[in-house]
Amino acid sequence: MTDIQQFDYLSNTGSAGQVFAGQASNMPTPISIPVRIESDSIGSLEVPAHAYYGVQSLRAHRNFPMTGLGLHPVFIKNIALIKKAAAMVNCDANALESQKAAAIIRACDEVIAGGFHNEFIVDAIQGGAGTSANMNMNEVLANRAGELLGDPLGSYHMIHPNDHVNMSQSTNDVIPCAGKLTVIDLLRTLVAGLKRLRDALDSKAVEFDDVLKMGRTQLEDAVPMRLGQTFNSYSTMVERCEHRLMRVEEEMYTMNLGGTAIGSAINVPPYYLKNIVPELAVLTGYNLCQAHDLFDATENLDGFAAVSGALKSCAMGLSKMCNDLRLLSSGPRTGFGEINLPPMQNGSSIMPGKVNPVIPEVVNQAAFLVIGNDVTIGMAVEAGQMELNAFEPIIFHDLFESIDVLRNAIDTLTTNCIVGITANPERCRELMEMSIGLATALVPYIGYTKAAEIAKEALRGRRSVRDLVLEQGLMDEETLNKVEDPYAMTEPEWDE
Repeated sequence: MTDIQQFDYLSNTGSAGQVFAGQASNMPTPISIPVRIESDSIGSLEVPAHAYYGVQSLRAHRNFPMTGLGLHPVFIKNIALIKKAAAMVNCDANALESQKAAAIIRACDEVIAGGFHNEFIVDAIQGGAGTSANMNMNEVLANRAGELLGDPLGSYHMIHPNDHVNMSQSTNDVIPCAGKLTVIDLLRTLVAGLKRLRDALDSKAVEFDDVLKMGRTQLEDAVPMRLGQTFNSYSTMVERCEHRLMRVEEEMYTMNLGGTAIGSAINVPPYYLKNIVPELAVLTGYNLCQAHDLFDATENLDGFAAVSGALKSCAMGLSKMCNDLRLLSSGPRTGFGEINLPPMQNGSSIMPGKVNPVIPEVVNQAAFLVIGNDVTIGMAVEAGQMELNAFEPIIFHDLFESIDVLRNAIDTLTTNCIVGITANPERCRELMEMSIGLATALVPYIGYTKAAEIAKEALRGRRSVRDLVLEQGLMDEETLNKVEDPYAMTEPEWDE
């Protein structure tokens, strides 16, 4: 068991300071675990003596057994970054003693580097607008900073979670700003993944540029095109997703830090109010700015809905592309069979030799998740009331999940599918030559009605459009060769 699991077990089952380990007789045997007593306005609780979290974190852990998932590690890092900036500015404002500020800053740096992440025990989805996440950080930093100054864990004599670590702050400005920083961090890795995908699609567009095939609308034969054009269109779509995500990222640069509870900056020194966002901008390297209306920035979370909407658009575009890849590779004998996807694993426990398009399928499912999360995020953004939205935890949980899942889906799509796709030129040409879509090019020469008749006859007799035109003497062979040149049909004619 983990320490927190052990403590929960003893608090629910055994006496203070004990957990039970099973024996051969299935009778419990008590195991002593050192504890300390911590108190808050609700009352007192036993906390594992070695824990850096405190009583408020433990209450939240018990109150919100929702997902079994903790806070996102990048989110933890960014809360610590904000606490570090706050300690630095409070020290410069002469509101926080330099010795205490130095200890808090060192504790922050340790968390930012990945330390103590197992001490963040609150669930990602929690009541209280993120107060539990904020207090979990305050308690961990207070205990670690106090330890550095010689205090025992849980004493809070030298460093107090609220008075020192949370100085000049509120959950209501810390948590949304940490959420925005996390979105920026995660979006940049997602956009980088999209760029790699676009490069792979561009490579395939060049590789398949001379492969002629039949274009399709509503799954029916349309007119000829090149397979390279298909992949180029996918690349263009992906590039558009990149630009859309980069534009919406800019909404995340506006911070409500300094606004504290509702945007009125209560309990905030003027120096802190002026300098906290510039200090955070230096620490993060991002072009952050303080909101000109701190009330608006505290209560309205529509920027996160905009990010989610851009993610949904990207997911839908990628899912449509994967639908195409599954169709184009279908068969291999009884489907389109125009391309081959890399065989990644056996496709059936009963059908020998079957290989399924598992990579496009998993991208489809990732897209479904992102689209569903967008619905949740939209509902949570709308559900805010008055000066605060209490539903930031579910917004962040779903938004971070959407970015992570979409990035991972893109990475496997690029690496395990796109780069290994091959074409079947003979199959593409065979389907194109037997298609009635070639009749479209005849319309300017023999008229729509006659072209339609030729198309219908070709379908009935399973014959080529070309053979019927020549047989009926509708065009001479030289003209027909020029008109029915499939390659010429794949490009528009531009005036010189």
